[in-house]
Amino acid sequence: MTGVAGIDVGGTFTDLFFSKDGITVDRVLKVPSTPDDPSRGLINALETAEISPDALDVILHGTTIATNAVIERRGATAALITTKGFRDILELGRRDRQQMYGMTGVQQPLIPRRMRWEIDERLDFRGNVVRPLDVEGLTALGRALSGEGVETVVISFLHSYANATHEEQARDILKAVNADWEVVISSEVVREYYEFERTSTSVVQGYLQPLIARYARNLSGRLHEKGFDRQTLVMQSNGGLVPLKQLPPRAANIVRSGPAAGVMAAAQIAGAAGFTHVITGDMGGTSYDVAVVVNGLPRIAETTELDFRIPLRLPMIDVHTIGAGGGSIASLDRSGILQVGPQSAGAVPGPICFGRGGTKPTVTDANAVLGRINADRPIGLSHIERLDIEGARAAMAELGRPLGLSVEDTAEAILTVVNHVMARRTRLMTVEQGHDPRSFALVVFGGAGPLHGAAIMREVGIRTMLLPEHPGVLCALGCAAADLRYDLSRTVETPIRDMSIEVIRGILAEQRESGVAQLKSSGVTLTNIQVLHSANMSYLGQIHTMRVEIEEGWDVDRIIEAFEEHYQQEYGNRLTGIPVSLVGLATSAVGVRAKPSREPDAVSEPFRATPRGSRPVYFGGWVDTAIYDRRTLSPGAFFVGPAIIEQGDTTSVIEPGMRARVDGFGNVLVEVA
Repeated sequence: MTGVAGIDVGGTFTDLFFSKDGITVDRVLKVPSTPDDPSRGLINALETAEISPDALDVILHGTTIATNAVIERRGATAALITTKGFRDILELGRRDRQQMYGMTGVQQPLIPRRMRWEIDERLDFRGNVVRPLDVEGLTALGRALSGEGVETVVISFLHSYANATHEEQARDILKAVNADWEVVISSEVVREYYEFERTSTSVVQGYLQPLIARYARNLSGRLHEKGFDRQTLVMQSNGGLVPLKQLPPRAANIVRSGPAAGVMAAAQIAGAAGFTHVITGDMGGTSYDVAVVVNGLPRIAETTELDFRIPLRLPMIDVHTIGAGGGSIASLDRSGILQVGPQSAGAVPGPICFGRGGTKPTVTDANAVLGRINADRPIGLSHIERLDIEGARAAMAELGRPLGLSVEDTAEAILTVVNHVMARRTRLMTVEQGHDPRSFALVVFGGAGPLHGAAIMREVGIRTMLLPEHPGVLCALGCAAADLRYDLSRTVETPIRDMSIEVIRGILAEQRESGVAQLKSSGVTLTNIQVLHSANMSYLGQIHTMRVEIEEGWDVDRIIEAFEEHYQQEYGNRLTGIPVSLVGLATSAVGVRAKPSREPDAVSEPFRATPRGSRPVYFGGWVDTAIYDRRTLSPGAFFVGPAIIEQGDTTSVIEPGMRARVDGFGNVLVEVA
């Protein structure tokens, strides 16, 4: 294997790691992102790292472009065509509301009502034709849409999961009217019966597809111009990779691309270090992403809410995101109470101390004022030699004046607020899901994560925190640890005793063949192909389902037994005598890539680490604090807090009363003394 580059394009920074052999990290760096064209930030990272094209075998890439397009509502101009009577399905949704109390809130569908249309057609839930597709009406509608500046047409008919014929026929008609349209049919995006979630997911796909297609073309073209003609793989939200050339039809699958890569890397690193239960905390410039890993496997969500009433019905690593990052802006609300975020200074203008024109105090400014960030060693900023601490202090003074707080106490209050917000979300993902955080290790990463991990650990009650060797670029590293993956699903919604095992095996075989064909067409060299099957099942009459792992060769009795074992494990009993319903079948085709494994270094007898120096850092008062260079912390080294660890991609804070040691993989393990 020759060189591997992992690149994660975030909202504030674009992170890069480079390895000549796939194991040893030879270069890590952060450069400012370029929101107007994220592909420029990726190229800038490669050029800044001085990586020559012939030194690379593969580029592994995570991106926030899809997420940001949905949040900022800057996707394609799209139209939606539904079965007659279902034009308003995006507003009808589920019986949920934006605010817990009252009916206030504003819904912003990705496709406005004036761009949603109905057509006469109807199938029953078994896929039988009740009313044929109105071909003449659809043709006339297509001609009318040609003058509306539409880039994408999304087609979502009521029972297309059972029979895709009408959607496929409609697609062919519309392509004949306008061959330049991107036409998305719901049966190819999600072949499941949840009409609201299926329609919403298809709308997300259609809304993003032209944007992602342009991005893929731009990136491919820029890489070609620079001589980078090797394979480029993009991280999907399910933790698997997809080739850049296959990206546009899978645009909705990369909505949580970057965060998924970080979770995969954290799970792998923590597993190698002996931790199978992990909480991951990724704090970048604009957000904090938290996920849970149980028994070495990230928790997968079948449905994820991207925004109010914008569900995405695709398998995704269950990552919860809040607006709490290094660039989150601190302000006083109408009641005069200090709040932090969700607004962010982003990459431009950024925090005040970055010297890019920012005027509002941020979390990064607070860390800089308190001495936690080294003002003389700006990370990822080539335009300045020193952070603007004076400007940040002036902003803190102005913010704290109405509160009667000093500059330092205002900065500490900002950190207290943002740490509380992140700790609350961490408890939501653990305690409120039945997990005891004391049995989990916390892995923090991102440019700002290690600055706040100790505070989150203390507030939530977590006993151990793991700081990877390169936490600031862990999402970029995570891409290298991933395999290719394609997920397929299909609703059947039938009492399982009423189905023949041949039908079940036929659906699984069809999914397996489709997934394997996509893997083989990727052009990526694979060492192995793994096919994983599962069934969504419930007792007859239940609304919610359970996903149960099954095998293609099982008979009906064995599938039922697997469901009831899983049900009893989850709920403590079985509903004896109630028929079992097979709601859906799903298959994941995984293409395993060659990845060198790393053996841990021998750990010598514990020895006290030698700091590089010290400086005053504010922990409720100014404390002379030891400063450690991460590069000098070898296996077996230990030290106690308060301490600061500095490295090229981030800064880590070890609070007073904590003890840190270095394991054989170079991780720093932090515990409350």
